[in-house]
Formats: sequence, structure tokens, C-alpha cells
Amino acid sequence: MTPHDYPLQSRTIGRVLADKARRVPNRPFLLWQGRTHTYAELESMTNRYANGFTAHGIGHGDHVAVMLPNCPEFLWVVWGLAKIGAVAVPLNTAARGDMLRYFIDQSDATTVIVDAEWADRLGAVAAGLSKVRRFVLHNADVEGGASAPAPAVSLDIGPVPATAHPLSDFESDDVTPPPPERVRHDDTQLIIYTSGTTGPSKGVLCPHSQGLGIGRAIALDYGYRSDDVIYACLPLFHANAMWFSCCAALWAEAAFALSPRFSASRFWDEIRATGATQFNSLGAMTNIILQLPPGPHERDHSLRQIMAVPMSRDLHAELRRRYGVAVTSVFAMSENYAVTSFVPDDPADKAGSAGSPRGASLLRIGDDEGRELPVGEVGEILLRPLHEGAMMKGYYRMPRETADAFVDGWFRTGDRGRVDADGYLYFVDRKKEAIRRRGENISAYEVEMILSRHPAILEVAAVPVPAEMSEDEVMVYVVLNPGATMTHAEVVQFAAEHMNYYMVPRFVEFIAELPKTATEKIEKYKLKQDALARRAGLWDRERAGIEVAR
Repeated sequence: MTPHDYPLQSRTIGRVLADKARRVPNRPFLLWQGRTHTYAELESMTNRYANGFTAHGIGHGDHVAVMLPNCPEFLWVVWGLAKIGAVAVPLNTAARGDMLRYFIDQSDATTVIVDAEWADRLGAVAAGLSKVRRFVLHNADVEGGASAPAPAVSLDIGPVPATAHPLSDFESDDVTPPPPERVRHDDTQLIIYTSGTTGPSKGVLCPHSQGLGIGRAIALDYGYRSDDVIYACLPLFHANAMWFSCCAALWAEAAFALSPRFSASRFWDEIRATGATQFNSLGAMTNIILQLPPGPHERDHSLRQIMAVPMSRDLHAELRRRYGVAVTSVFAMSENYAVTSFVPDDPADKAGSAGSPRGASLLRIGDDEGRELPVGEVGEILLRPLHEGAMMKGYYRMPRETADAFVDGWFRTGDRGRVDADGYLYFVDRKKEAIRRRGENISAYEVEMILSRHPAILEVAAVPVPAEMSEDEVMVYVVLNPGATMTHAEVVQFAAEHMNYYMVPRFVEFIAELPKTATEKIEKYKLKQDALARRAGLWDRERAGIEVAR
């Protein structure tokens, strides 16, 4: 059965949730740790939070930073804000120090909602957050009672002290839906931060129509049904879980089974317990699952599809053989949509590709000037959407970066690939200076800028080193100031105090000077070659027994 469709003007969170509650009120939507929330409950809970936010003075266009784990409250908060036209800024829960301060400040967030687990991180940077008027604490009762302020959060952030509220204060008794006409499909719903390359992380301005359009495309292209259970253990603050799982389930009027996090030891138990029929796997997660010991669980399940990104022919064949499921894939970014899709009916000899555009996008491979290259040649992946409202509105407060992202109306992905004669896209590598580690895009620039603040460090260059499982590990080449001394462990310690845990370098090398061109540009390709050639002998924090806390 084809899912109910919505015209572009109706693609707002408020309108779609209200319609789902009218159409399928008693159908399960959210499965969370043994409890089921129906579509009717989804509507009422998001209305409660929408009205609670309004009562506290949060309104259309206000920016609210949200640092919550996977939990029902993440959806109540983010979609409750969407219903009143406020903008949610989902924060990576690994954010700390300079990165956390940057996300909150650059986004112009005036309210910060944080889980009690990370309140100390917020407290460490609160003094510099002059734009923030209120802090809100999830799980406040854990920290000393539902009505208590957050003791770990410093409230001395400016001339007027801010107050920390428990999130429960924002759950109103009023379940009346906010007026839907106050929010348009092209209003910004989310600001999602994506890794910078030669500059700071960029806040992607995502309209309501973007995430819902992705949900529509995924549900239709992959044949999701109302009796499906879409399982997600990836974090909701990333676009994959929120759009490609949650919104896809919403569009198909299916169930969304949410797990707190990926756990290899619990994975198959959760798949069976929830009756999951589909899940998305990113990066090393696929290899970890395939390395689990074989057993009866491999066919004792309800799964019919797995989306694996990236996908190779070997992965495609092995997933099908072991688990008896269809295997799909996609090429997408936070800035855009499901640019290409590899669907269940695609021929097996196209496995290893990211699929084809399927009417969603114009796609071409360009040279450094954006000129189109012939079929089969490798170049930058360029795209142009065929549907209005399908991609970002731009980068927040970054007009130059927004303009630079386009050439003659084509969006420059910064990724390189090739397209075959049948229109299937094959990802090759990253053109942009980013490092991909365990599903996270890491800005080499930001690693370098943070480490360069250490008084002993003169210069830093961060480069990717191939990981054992898949994707990359972070390596830094460090040039010390004359007369300064520093150990490898001290570099790691400083990094762990000031950046997200997954950015902290695994490999550290001290070097007298960085190789540079005549125009003083660092020749990173030489550093990558050096790291690859000497990988076994590099100083390795894992081999040194240094663990980095999440």
C-alpha cells in the first residue's frame, strides 16, 4: 500500500503529525525500552511541549540548542519546537570545551537543553555564553529533585544570571495543537552542524520540507510498509537516524524502534525483541556486526532490509548470505537529501554503488572548475535537486561558504566519485579535507586550531590514517615552539580536554617542520604517505594504553 502523500505546502512537522494522529491514532509509532507510544500519543506529547515552550517565552524563529541522548524526550522537544516555528539545534553529545561553546554561540541559541549527564560540560563553558537566557536540564531529578536547579551548571554567565529549569517544567497540560498556519514548509526546522574542511563547522539550515521529503523518498524507494518496524541505534542528533529512519517510519505510518546506542553484544537481542524489519548501518558498524560469531540469530529475526553505507560488493553478498535480507544503500549529506538510492530491486552487479538518482536529482561529475566529465571518469560529485524544498537553505551566518558550495547552480559535495553508463554513482574518496571516523566527519582544520592553542605548539597538521575496521583514524604532526617540550600523551590529554572524544588523535608525531609549497600551503599528501608507510611504528595512544572518555 502506497503511503499517504502530502503536498509541499503541507510538509511541516505540525501538519503531518496531526494528520497521522487522525489517520492512525492507535497504531504504534515509538518503541522504546519495552514501552509503546502510539501516533496519538506522539501528537499529544509534542503538543504538550510546544505549548510549554510557548508559555516560557520561546517562539517562532528562536534557536534552542538540544543536547540529549536517544530517548522519547528528544522527539517531544525537537518536534514540539518545530510546531511553534522555533529552530532546534541538535548538538553532538560528544561536544565539549571549545567545540561545545562554538556550536551554542555560533547558532545564536538563547535556550540550551542538556541531559544531566553532560551538565558539567555546559557548566565549563557557560561563562562565555552571553546569548543564552535559560538552561534546561533533562533528568533533573537525578541531580537532586525535579524542581532543583542544575547544580553542575554555572549560572554566572553575564550581567543577568540565568536559571536552570528541569525539562519537566516544559511539559504543559495543554494538548491543543498550535495553529499550523504559523509555520511554513520552508521555515527552518533544524540547524545541523557538519564538519568544516578549511574552516569552522558549518550550521546547515534545514527546512521542514527537507527531512519530511527524505522520509517520503526513503519510504517509497525502499518499499516501507505500515507493518514495518524501523530500528535505529544511531544517534538522533545526526540526520541519518532522524531523517532516514525516524521520518521514513513516520511517512510510512510504520513503527520506529529506538535504541539508546549501538551495542554489538545487545544488537541481535534488540532486533528480535522489537520485531525490527529494517535498520541502517554506517561505517564500521557493518563490519562489527559481520564479525560477531555466527549463530542461529542470523536467521531468527524479522529483518527484510539493511541499509549499509558505504556498501561494497563483498559486504552486499555477505549480508545477504548470512542474514537472508535485501541490502540497500544511499548517497546523502546533511545539506541535501537521498541523492541516489540503491534499492532492493537493483541488479546485484551494481552492488558497491550508491545507486541512481531515481528522479530526485540531476547528477554529474565535475572537474575542479565544475565542468562535466565523461562517463566513468572520477571527479567531484555535483548535484541539483529536482524537487523544491529538498535541501538546505544555506549555512547559518556563513554567506561566503554558502556561495562557495555552489557552481552555476550545482551543489559541490566535496566528495569524488564516478557514474557508469547506467547512471549508478560510485563513491571514490573525499576531495574535501575531512576525516571520517566511526560515522563522524571530523574537520582537520578544527583539530589543528584547537591543538594550536597549546602554548608549546607552533603548528599542527591533521591527516587521516586508514583504520583497521573501516574509515579513518586521526593523526597529527606537531611542530613545537623553539625550546618547548611536550610528550605524545600530553598532546592527547590537551585534545581530550578541548574537543569531542572522536576527534582526539590516535597517532601523534613530532616533526621539525611541516612540508609546504612555495605559497606556504601544507603538503598533506606527503604526510599521508609518510603515515601510511610507517603506520606500524607510529606512536599510538591505543598501544600506549591511553583511553579517551566519551
